[in-house]
Amino acid sequence: MIKVKKENDEVLYPTEDIVHISKEDIQHLKTLAIKNPRKRVRLCAHETPNDSLHEMFIVHMKDCYVTPHKHLGKSESMAVIEGEVDIVLFNEDGSILRIVEMGDLNSGKLFYQRLSSPVYHTLIIRSEFLVFHEITEGPFLREKTAFAPWAPSENSPNVLQFIQELEMSIDKGNKYE
Repeated sequence: MIKVKKENDEVLYPTEDIVHISKEDIQHLKTLAIKNPRKRVRLCAHETPNDSLHEMFIVHMKDCYVTPHKHLGKSESMAVIEGEVDIVLFNEDGSILRIVEMGDLNSGKLFYQRLSSPVYHTLIIRSEFLVFHEITEGPFLREKTAFAPWAPSENSPNVLQFIQELEMSIDKGNKYE
């Protein structure tokens, strides 16, 4: 297994320059996600938040809420390794722009996405675990992430209602292109 240093309960960094990730490492990340109150964990392949390239192996559990957000001035790509997810892309006013059904290679769904422009997005996780590889530009600067003003923040009592309304829109089979 990979040797890591713990930034906090959600973020791990490698202790070696050459990084290899195994199936056992992913299983370990799942165990950590279960124990984490926010039901998520990430293993960074880069060494520090100041690196110019950020590569992360991220595990989210099904009930994980990702506040709709967009990245200012940088691109972001993700490839699904395990599980299924609906990526919901929003217009600036909060209306749904597009829903992208994604899954691992065996799912028959799209497995890769790149956002080259700032688009609000969130994840609706459709499996017990979602494991994905995310790549974005660094360094990590909080001010380069804009949270949607029309969506509840993570600790808001309105999160469940927001998710339920989002899922109802998705279940209606609406087309958003």
